Amino acid sequence: MSPWRLLLTRPEEDCAALAQSLAAAGVASSCLPLLAIEPVVLGGAQQQLLTGLSQCQAIIVVSKPAARLLLGRLAEAGLQPPPTRWFTVGEATAAVLQAAGLKVTFPTQGDDSEALLALPILREAVAVPTSRVVIVRGVGGRELLAERLAEQGASVEYLELYRRCLPEYPAGTLMRRIQAERLNGLVVSSGQGLEHLQQMAAADWPRVASLPLFVPSPRVAEQARAAGAQQVVDCRGASATALLAAVQRSAAPASQGASH
Repeated sequence: MSPWRLLLTRPEEDCAALAQSLAAAGVASSCLPLLAIEPVVLGGAQQQLLTGLSQCQAIIVVSKPAARLLLGRLAEAGLQPPPTRWFTVGEATAAVLQAAGLKVTFPTQGDDSEALLALPILREAVAVPTSRVVIVRGVGGRELLAERLAEQGASVEYLELYRRCLPEYPAGTLMRRIQAERLNGLVVSSGQGLEHLQQMAAADWPRVASLPLFVPSPRVAEQARAAGAQQVVDCRGASATALLAAVQRSAAPASQGASH
């Protein structure tokens, strides 16, 4: 059994799946979802983007909620997903689209924006004159993708299908959970997840920030250090496999839980 006892903070459904994967590898965890997915109403421009997806050279879907909501919105509009080139940042998001019969490309080495941008097939897709790329996401996030693709000459637009909210919990919930379950590590899956962790911690943040924090990318690692996190582990990916590899190569703290 691993000495790690991790707090997982992803949306509820993802949290449960991740906890199961960790348990199978002998890693104990506790779920406290700090991100709730709230679909947004599409304005006229976003509706046009949805109906015009077939005119794009590449569609990049950055998360499982984005993939599920996109398929739902297309079905509601009576549209078939176009046979455009589909890309995702990671394998789990690709699996949602593949289940709908789509051919999806994703990086097999590292599941982050940098790994996706390094794929020759994506560079080839955007190399055509006046290429159009749509990034399907929640409100905000993944700016690096758009910046780099624009540098390569692509016209990039966002189709934003949801926002991530912090669920409501009683004050002090986070620290009580850490202490009651003797948790000795924290996991966030995005920059917004980190912001919500800080919000939840409130006055307890200095104690929470003393625990090892597993993050999905160099960008979030930088954000975490700037916020005062003392031990940041970059998993180079948000998948269960990436997290497990990072956990297995990291030594757990000698004492469990944040100090009183």
